[in-house]
Amino acid sequence: MKPISASLIVALLAVSATGKDGHCIFRLHAEANPRDTAVFSSSVRASFSGKQVAIERIPRLSERDVVAFYPYSASDGSYGALFQLDEHGRVALDALSVERRGTLLFVLINGRPITELLIDRRVSDGQIYIPSGLTKADIDLMKKDWRLIGEKKKR
Repeated sequence: MKPISASLIVALLAVSATGKDGHCIFRLHAEANPRDTAVFSSSVRASFSGKQVAIERIPRLSERDVVAFYPYSASDGSYGALFQLDEHGRVALDALSVERRGTLLFVLINGRPITELLIDRRVSDGQIYIPSGLTKADIDLMKKDWRLIGEKKKR
């Protein structure tokens, strides 16, 4: 009986630790040191340069850092969006933009690589702009998780 109750407690803790059920997965990975081992980084082909680059396995920002977004139609038929981060995300993005100037950030939405962003200046406003590459389905999932920029907070 004890093993069953112990596993039930562990399962409940795991469920409560994840918080609300999310619909959209947002991950922002930073370019890694090419000498990092496979434990810390993965090799991918960069769209901008076409070269193999290393990216950190652990994302610097996730969907938990997003509080609002504003979608729009891009000229190529896809969608783009502006993401507003919470205080934790704002501070993390600010620090990342100072520490890693001149490197790339890789944006993944729902497991798909969407874009690469070159860090060319300090970003202290807590906003990330994705110019294109999102689908209507992505936008619909985002609407389930986050409010639109300009709307009042969800309760």
